[in-house]
Amino acid sequence: MSTSPLQDLEAQKRLLSPVYKGALKAADEGFRGEIALKFAEQLADEARPPEIAAFQTMFAATGGKFDFIACELDSLAYLEQLRSVLADYLKPEGKYFAFAGNVDISRKYAITLDGIPFNVFPLDEATVYNELLDLIGLERNDLKKLDTAAKLDKIKDAAAKYEGKLPEISFEQGKAEMGPIRIPENRPV
Repeated sequence: MSTSPLQDLEAQKRLLSPVYKGALKAADEGFRGEIALKFAEQLADEARPPEIAAFQTMFAATGGKFDFIACELDSLAYLEQLRSVLADYLKPEGKYFAFAGNVDISRKYAITLDGIPFNVFPLDEATVYNELLDLIGLERNDLKKLDTAAKLDKIKDAAAKYEGKLPEISFEQGKAEMGPIRIPENRPV
C-alpha cells in the first residue's frame, strides 16, 4: 500500500465519477466525486454500480491522511462502511462531515467511531458543497472564479477552523433515530 489515499483508492477502483482528482497547493492531493463503499457482486467481467457509495464527496489529504472529507450518505448506517473503507487515511484531528439523507432535518450530531470524530448533518434538498460552505463560513461568490483544486484548498483551510460543538451521541443511538432511506433523483456530483 502506498502513502497516498488517492492512489490507494484509485487502485481499489473506489473513486467514481471524478470531477477533480489530483494535487492541491494547500494539501498533497484532493478529490471531488464519489467513493464506492461496498461493491456489487460481479458476474464475469460486467461492471456494476456499487451497492453503497459516498456521494458528492470532497476531500483533501496531506501526508497520507485526510485533512477533511465531506460526503453524502443515503443512510447514517453507512457511516460504518465509510469509516471502515477509509480507516487507514483518517486521523483524530481531521474534520469529517457526513450529510445523511435519512437524518431528521432538525438533528445534528457528533459521532465518534474507533476514535475518529464525524460531524453528522441532515441533507434535505441542497448539495453537500452548498451545505458545507454555509457550515464553514465560505461565500460561494469568493470561490466562483477559482478552479476546482483552488476551491478544495480554500475549503480545506476553512474546514480546519470548524469548531461546531454538536451534541455527542453513540453510533447506535444515531441508527435508532434515523428514518427510512430517501434516494434523491438526479443526484449532483
